[in-house]
Order: sequence, then structure tokens, then C-alpha cells
Amino acid sequence: MTDELEILVYGNPELRKKSVPVVSFDDDLTRLVHSMMAAMRRENGIGLAAAQVGVHRRIIIAHPGGRHGAQPLAFVNPEFIATASERCSFEEGCLSLPGITAKVDRPVGVRVRYQDPTGQERQLDDDDLLARILQHEHDHLSGILFVDHLSLLRRKLIAKKLKTLAKRGAAAAALD
Repeated sequence: MTDELEILVYGNPELRKKSVPVVSFDDDLTRLVHSMMAAMRRENGIGLAAAQVGVHRRIIIAHPGGRHGAQPLAFVNPEFIATASERCSFEEGCLSLPGITAKVDRPVGVRVRYQDPTGQERQLDDDDLLARILQHEHDHLSGILFVDHLSLLRRKLIAKKLKTLAKRGAAAAALD
């Protein structure tokens, strides 16, 4: 696997595919996780799902900083076991939708069960930026993009930008 992963852009049909669970916790997984971290850093992101680099396995990389440390975190086979009833809107962007941001309403906190890259089972609670990142990236694992959460009116307001990105993403997919 190459270390130089490319981020897929809106319009690429690979972004709409569902991801499958990781079953092998081996050197290939370790290399993929490190390559995803490098791609996220290269693009100045704070989160990345494997689906965004065309790998349809249930892997999320998140780098919220702050209390979670200086290194990105890897979540393999993440699943939410609880979400807060309180919700809030927050401006989101996405490496697969460059130049587009919008307020998205999501639960303020989550409890997630996952495995680390060695296969060790873990659980984490968060009610800060990491909770937002995890929800956003978890959507990618199901082929959902943050713009899918927007109202029809809001989508109409960004329709021109989405159309331009879709052409770019589809053209890149055709080259693959």
C-alpha cells in the first residue's frame, strides 16, 4: 500500500459506499493507519475516514488536540453505544468537500466502543470536538456526507459549489 493516499472529492461514487468491519489487525492495517494520519496532516484535517481514501474498512482517524494529546487517534470498527440527548449546531467542513462549510446539528456527546490498531477493545466518552469529529467521520463509514444533513434550502444555497466539486470528483474517479 502506498504511503501517499489521495483524498476523494465529492462526486466520486466511492464516497457513497458502505465500509466493512476490519478483521485483520496486522502490519497492513498499521501501515494504512499511518498513511491515513499522514494524509490527514498533509491536508490540515482533524478527522479522516478510510472511505475518504477509497478504502472501505471501518477506520477513523481523529486529531482534536487538547485533552486528547498531540498525536492523532485511530478508531477501528467504531460504534456508538450512547449519544447525548442535547444537540447543538456547529460549523463543519470536510476534506472531501474542500471550500464548503455549513452548520450541522448533532448530539453534543458520544460514547463510542472501538478497537485500537492492535485489536484491543476500548471505549471513550467525549462531549467536545472529538465527539463532533467522530460523528462526522462515522457518517463517512455509511456513505453519508455532512451536506446530507442540511436542509433543502441550505443545499440549494451551496448547489453551485457542490456541482463544481461533483464534476471534479467524478472526473478524478474516471481516471482511476
